[in-house]
Amino acid sequence: MHLLTPSTIRTLLLCCAAGLLLALNGCSKPPSTLERIQEKGVLHVITRNSPSTYFQDRNGDTGFEYELVKHFAKQLGVELKIETAENIDQLFSRLGAEDGPVLAAAGLVESPARLAHVRFSDPYLDVAAQVIYHHKSPRPKQAQHLVGKNLLALKGSIHEDNLKALKQEYPDLDYAVSDQVESVDLLRMVDEQQIDLTLVNSNQVAMNQVYFPNIRVAFNLNDNLQQRWAIAAGDDISLLNEINRFLANAKQSGLLQRLTERYYGHVDTLGYVGAYAFARHLQQRLPNYEAAFRDAAKEHAIDWRLLAAMGYQESHWLPTATSKTGVRGLMMLTQRTAQAMGVNDRLDPKQSILGGARYIALLMSQLPSEINASDRIWFALAAYNVGMGHLEDARKLTAAEGLDPNAWLDVKTILPRLAQKQWYSKTRYGYARGGEPVHFVNNIRRYYDILTWVTQPQIEGAHITSGSTHVPGLQPNDGRTAPIDPAVISQ
Repeated sequence: MHLLTPSTIRTLLLCCAAGLLLALNGCSKPPSTLERIQEKGVLHVITRNSPSTYFQDRNGDTGFEYELVKHFAKQLGVELKIETAENIDQLFSRLGAEDGPVLAAAGLVESPARLAHVRFSDPYLDVAAQVIYHHKSPRPKQAQHLVGKNLLALKGSIHEDNLKALKQEYPDLDYAVSDQVESVDLLRMVDEQQIDLTLVNSNQVAMNQVYFPNIRVAFNLNDNLQQRWAIAAGDDISLLNEINRFLANAKQSGLLQRLTERYYGHVDTLGYVGAYAFARHLQQRLPNYEAAFRDAAKEHAIDWRLLAAMGYQESHWLPTATSKTGVRGLMMLTQRTAQAMGVNDRLDPKQSILGGARYIALLMSQLPSEINASDRIWFALAAYNVGMGHLEDARKLTAAEGLDPNAWLDVKTILPRLAQKQWYSKTRYGYARGGEPVHFVNNIRRYYDILTWVTQPQIEGAHITSGSTHVPGLQPNDGRTAPIDPAVISQ
């Protein structure tokens, strides 16, 4: 029998203590998802490139989901990293992948099938599933009226689940699904009578209906859809708990209400405001800013009437105009553009006009030299509206179609394709409301033509004699815009 000496006992105790520490360290919990996000300083989010989620316009990155998740990243104090999925199936497969996104923010709706793979947040937006039809077709009033129709829905969407359920009740119901389209494509296809019906969420209908005048809502197939964010399934709910706290605060602070109103609570009107309104504004508003238009145009070698037409399209010559997206002033400059153009006060009409003149002149100088002089202004105006990146995408698509990328007549026929997934998925800058710059340019051209017609007699005043043919509403004057009869414009 061997007796343990005091030194041996101390050694054994030290070894046991060291072993215990090693064991405890080996059993310590790995960092949670939330802790990893905060350690890396990045919130990696996956979404869709669509008008109701995330896209780029002349203000930069935008979209309801993008704006909401950007606020969440800011609350966490981390950088936002956005990844876009080609389709809904890819979105779910990427969620939670190694080095992949930790959060899906794409207007998702909870379903039993999805709950097997992901965890959903609390709801943040209530929407309805709406059946959309062409107004010249008979209106379906209930689910059984969908039988026998050419119906297309988005593959992987909650609408596909709804249709599968309806198929059980109505075996003769036929429908198709596709992951090569987005909701805006489906609305366009109904508008153009390529399909009879589709299913689209009510918020997406509200956002896009103004662009598709022939579509109508037949009825709501489901009134109780709730959009949520999603994380990968698992026991770690640290991120989910933080998301739900954020969404609760967003409701209480009014953030959700403001974003909902901004993106879905109104529809922007495009096209002409009416001949009589334009004629009235020519007399009542333009005289206050005509000198500023002339001065800015002279400084940048631009026709002042073109600048005036731009100003009317943008703000109706209202110097305090402010859009829901934050562009302001008579020329509706973004904050970024205003700073770049040296504009300190966007609500100062002279500064705004000068900033708009500088910007359009800059855009014209940035266009490829191959674009001829007669078309450069229309290209520049399109870039003013949608951004140079999207314009370049449209030019590349135009060339790929065997058309002339340097001819506005050809490019304007291709620009609307930037709103169609089969086309924008091939581009660098992705989705854009490509129809908007076409309307924007067309409207400005119309206003410019009217302004040219109104002011031309003053330019050629030396050649007008008392025996000249009288133009209704025009009188020789001091070279400024003449009064005009509204009825003349409306002819």
